[in-house]
This record gives sequence, structure tokens and C-alpha cells, in this order.
Amino acid sequence: MTAFIKALQEKRANVWEQTKELLDTAEKEKRDLSAEEEAKYQAFNADLDKIDARVKDLTEAEQRTKDAESAFAGLLAKPQEQPRKDADKDSELRRWARGEMRGIDIAKPDGVAFRDLVKGTATAGGNTVPTTFYGQLMAHLIEVSGIMMAGPTVLNTSSGESIEIPVTTAHSSAALTTEANPIGESDPAFAKRTLGAYKYGVLLQASSELLTDTGVDLEGYLAMQAGRALGNAFGVHAITGDGSSKPTGVITSASAGVTGGTAVVGAFTADNLIDLYYSVIAPYRNSTSCGWLMRDSTLGAARKLKDGQGQYLWQPSLQLGAPDTLLSKPVNTDPNVAAPALSAKSVAFGDFSQYFVRLAGGVRFERSDDYAFNSDLVTFRAIIRADGLLIDQTGAVKVFTGGAS
Repeated sequence: MTAFIKALQEKRANVWEQTKELLDTAEKEKRDLSAEEEAKYQAFNADLDKIDARVKDLTEAEQRTKDAESAFAGLLAKPQEQPRKDADKDSELRRWARGEMRGIDIAKPDGVAFRDLVKGTATAGGNTVPTTFYGQLMAHLIEVSGIMMAGPTVLNTSSGESIEIPVTTAHSSAALTTEANPIGESDPAFAKRTLGAYKYGVLLQASSELLTDTGVDLEGYLAMQAGRALGNAFGVHAITGDGSSKPTGVITSASAGVTGGTAVVGAFTADNLIDLYYSVIAPYRNSTSCGWLMRDSTLGAARKLKDGQGQYLWQPSLQLGAPDTLLSKPVNTDPNVAAPALSAKSVAFGDFSQYFVRLAGGVRFERSDDYAFNSDLVTFRAIIRADGLLIDQTGAVKVFTGGAS
């Protein structure tokens, strides 16, 4: 596995060198890419994305293998059970459960009390309900939403009451004071931000026959679908929500950083991105959560840009698990960020830990065999209650806006 991953890394580096050679040739000849060269450039970008996806799949497969080995080790460590004397009766019970028998007589053992089976009580049936969905849902939620990958501050609460977070909006400032003159007053200013809990949900239904007879991991697939649906719904608002009965997006509440030139249909230049980088003050730039946020097509344009020394602003990562960088800062992509256009906010840069995501009550994944009882359908329901807000709005995150005309 290690040798294969190393080969993928070398292939990735080779593809990037071919991409640079293509761009450098056009630059030396002072022209844009021809139609054939543009097609090659897009193919190279696609190859880079495929290699990234392959490396990610290998990493996840390796983790699944480790988890499986750990589970098998635990099972093999358990003492083997001796065959029960009532094996025949147990076989009859299984046949009855599968519907092969209409009835069965079971003697009540001494000291045993029969109780109703309910999901709400763990020992009366609740333990039979799968509990692995929570981790899968959270993983898919993070993968779908670019803002979640950017490193926001996540607040997990057990209930959904409003949370008020005090913030400073201005600091005190000192001034030169001459002898015997009064010292000027300068008090800090405060404000508060409020996080609520908006509900997102999705229903999935499957026939009991399908759940019983399927030969694939159907429940894992449903978990993936539910997680992706929740991630997409919340992800839209985490980027561009206006705060009216929904979360406030990070792009919506970010500060103005740089405005592009006119007559370029909202496009940015290398100088624009460098200016955006330095429009965010050093304390935020030095944060481990500082980075870029844009959509994939925008990143494709950023990969072509060079600084004044002829060096590409974008540099691919050659280490497994490390992100690609733009001006030495990690790049995260999200399809909900606007594409470059007139007056569009297409690139965000800053300290994304100042964007707070609130999850109330965790992720709920629930099953009902009664909701569609007359259709013999099993219903799965996935719900999250969440909110998002850029807490520090003094310039922690800034955006590039395309020229107005």
C-alpha cells in the first residue's frame, strides 16, 4: 500500500510539472492558451483531482481494514460458546421469526419475566437498533461542506436554546499626553452574537423486503445519503445564508477585502489575491485555521497565476494528507461559493475558526417500522439542529469581490 501511495504522489508531481510547462510556454509567448492547450490544462487538472480522490479512498480503505482487524481480534478473544441443549427449540424460534411457522410453544423459564419490546429501552429492544449511523453522518457532513473542512469552531450542545456570545468590536487606544494635562478616556466597545438552532431533516424509505434480502450494505448507503443531504442543506446556508430564519453564512458576514478591476467580468489577478492575503492582519493570518475558500472552478483559475518573481501562487502538496496551498495557506473548496462574476464574492480568506457552527443535540438518525405500516415500508429519519455565524466581524475573514462594471 505504501509503495502504491508513493507512486501516486510521484505521478501527481509529474502531472503538475506538465501543467506548469504548458502554462509557462503560453506565458513566454505572451498569449493565452490555445483551444488544444486549454483542453490539456483541464485534463491535467482532472488528473490531479482523480489522484487526490484515489489517495483519499486508499486512506479510508486502510482505516477500514484496521477497524475490521480490531473487531475480529476482539471477537477471536472471546471464549467459544458451548452448544446449547435447546438448539432444536432455538431453530424453531428462528423459523418462526422468518415467517416459516405460524406459531411456536415456548415454555417460560423459572424466574424470567416477559416484557414489551420497545426501542426506547435499551435492554428491551433498543440495543438491537444500529448505533453506527452517528459517526457516518458526521463524517459525510464534514466532507460535503467546505466551511466545515476550513476549521470553524464547532459548539455541540445538548439542547437548542439560544446562545449569546459576547465579542469586542473596538479596543482601547492610548495617546501621547503632555505634562499636567488630562488623560483622554478610551473604552473598549462590546457587542453580542446569538446562535440559534435551525432544524434540517430528511426522510428515507425502503421496503422491508429490500432490507431483508439485500446483499449490499444498504444501511451504510442510506446513512451516506442522509448525511450528504443534511450536509448540502446546511452547507448552503453556512456559506451564503442571510440570517433570516436560517444561519448567517461566512461569505455574507465577511468583511470587504479587495475589489477586482473593471471590464474583466469579475475575474481576479495574482495581485488581487496577494492584496487579499495582506488585507487580513497578521494575528489572523498566523492562525492555524487561516486559509482560502472558493469553488473548484475558481481554484482552476487560481492555479494559473504567478507572482512577480514568476512563481506559481498555488503549490500542490507532496505529502499524504497535507492540503494544497495558495500563498502557503491551505485551500478549501465549496460549491456554494459564487463563481467569479460582476459584484460576486468569489474568494474568501482569513481565520475560519472565527466562524462558529452550533450543533444542538447532535445528529439524530431514527428508524420507524410503523410510519408507513400499510405499505410495509421502513422509514429512516435524519435530523440536525444547527446554526452558523461569523463571530468576529472586524476583519477575521475577508472576501474578493468582482468589479462592478
